[in-house]
Amino acid sequence: MRLHNTLTRQVEELVPRRPGTLSAYVCGPTVQGAPHFGHALAALVPDVLRRWLEHQGTEVFLVRNVTDVDDKIIAQAQQEGVFAAEVAERCGRLFDDVFRRLRIAPPRVEPRATAHIDPMIELVEQLERVGSAYRTGGDVWFRVRSFPEYGRLSGRDLDELRSGARVDADDRKEDPLDFALWKAAKPGEPSWRSPWGRGRPGWHLECSAMSATYLGTGFDLHAGGADLIFPHHENEIAQSEAATGERFARHWLHNGHLTMGGEKMSKSVGNVVSLTEALDLHGPDVIRFFFLSAHYRSPMELSDERLDEARAGLERLRAFHRATAPLDAAPTPTSEVLAQREAFAAAMDDDLATPRAHAALFELVRAGHAAREAGEDGVAVAARDAVTELAGALGYDLAAEESGGSGALVGGLIELLLSLRAEARAARDFATADRVRDRLAALGVTVEDHPDGARWHLR
Repeated sequence: MRLHNTLTRQVEELVPRRPGTLSAYVCGPTVQGAPHFGHALAALVPDVLRRWLEHQGTEVFLVRNVTDVDDKIIAQAQQEGVFAAEVAERCGRLFDDVFRRLRIAPPRVEPRATAHIDPMIELVEQLERVGSAYRTGGDVWFRVRSFPEYGRLSGRDLDELRSGARVDADDRKEDPLDFALWKAAKPGEPSWRSPWGRGRPGWHLECSAMSATYLGTGFDLHAGGADLIFPHHENEIAQSEAATGERFARHWLHNGHLTMGGEKMSKSVGNVVSLTEALDLHGPDVIRFFFLSAHYRSPMELSDERLDEARAGLERLRAFHRATAPLDAAPTPTSEVLAQREAFAAAMDDDLATPRAHAALFELVRAGHAAREAGEDGVAVAARDAVTELAGALGYDLAAEESGGSGALVGGLIELLLSLRAEARAARDFATADRVRDRLAALGVTVEDHPDGARWHLR
């Protein structure tokens, strides 16, 4: 498989350090609030990669952390007048729920930052020993100038960064570029004992310590959103490699931004859409289809139109599955079915080109419908089996209509109307049958009559 590597800016072969097993670390959520629509993308991309690799026979040892202590969590807790741990626990459950509903497979390990304070302290102590960390009072800072390769992930020059707007000015630091490894305790904030007094870890430190704990140095893949490239992932590399003298992660995978109204979705901008409400309204497969309809590195614009397109595309797959479900003929794969299987695999192996993978599924659907109408049930079954299997590799469940959301309600009502229309046609009440079809058309539902019954899709 070939995958884009942010570090080299090239699409290159993904080669695990241990054949047959990929070690991967994903930056998980900072649980300071309810999950929004944009959080789905950062969790979905590594999930699809994992599903495809496992479908191809590669074991994936995935670690996805939970940041349960940081400035934002503390600020939210102070605003609510509760302990930071209460905010983290409550919001963590919300993330667990939406990930489960989205069919994001659970990681092999899901470490929480507050349970890994000791390895964080050990990492800071090692950085002090090699001269890459220094103290000012109870704070400990990373000396960025001690790591000459700083900026290679983001492609930024140190001198340009020094004068850039994203550098925090602080009189306690030797250099504006330096970042906090350990923060001295403040009244009302959670803190832990350390060689520098009571305090808490810096955000960047957490992932370096937790990834090393479970994956060691030089693990295969580190994933996250493009917004984490700088400074978070840049700082992870610097502090980890300065401490060990070894490569931190071999391959870096970053997904693009989700935008709404032309701006990146974020709480600070205020253009967030609740992921829980989106799941209630659309169901998991429509949301997955929406994201996978674009390449993971491309910016994606959230709109009602795009969601309608995703629902219509998904319904094409589901309608084919429903139409061919009763067939029990032995599968007879044709050269076209085999070719589309290969096209799907080639797309996924080419930097997770999910739009092309979708195209291969639709070609299988077309071929399957044509075979069924020609009475070639074995070919239709082979196409159905291929669609079901490959859609499953993307995380879709075609056999189960969306549950717990308006998708199930809409689909059920349409099916009910079509069954009443079929009864009217059987009774030769064509006026009523046509009226049902025309009213559905006015609502955006296209009905197509076939020898085996009516099929529908949303325009």
